[in-house]
Amino acid sequence: QVQLVESGGGLVQPGGSLRLSCAASGSIFSINVMGWYRQVPGKTRELVARIGSADSTNYADSVKGRFTISRDNAKNTVSLQMNSLKPEDTAVYYCNGDGVRTTAWSRLYNFWGQGTQVTVSS
Repeated sequence: QVQLVESGGGLVQPGGSLRLSCAASGSIFSINVMGWYRQVPGKTRELVARIGSADSTNYADSVKGRFTISRDNAKNTVSLQMNSLKPEDTAVYYCNGDGVRTTAWSRLYNFWGQGTQVTVSS
């Protein structure tokens, strides 16, 4: 069993910064891609940023230049530094682990965290 636990959400004023962190624990051999997604009520969950095991990154156009994703492969953690936050960044942010192997020969799994609320408001 693998668990992903997010932390760092909260309320921030427009223009402010927040740092989200996610720790994966349990029976983990390797994680191919770790990422952050967000969802607002009534809309589909969307990719914010993701990072591969070799540190290749992808960002949504709406966050490029403002958000930075990073990971620690040894600790199975991923972080999202969010700067210059805007009200439209308000959402529940979910951590995702894709291409997870629990052993060297296991199939690939996909896991989600429980989500953390980010609210950008004055």
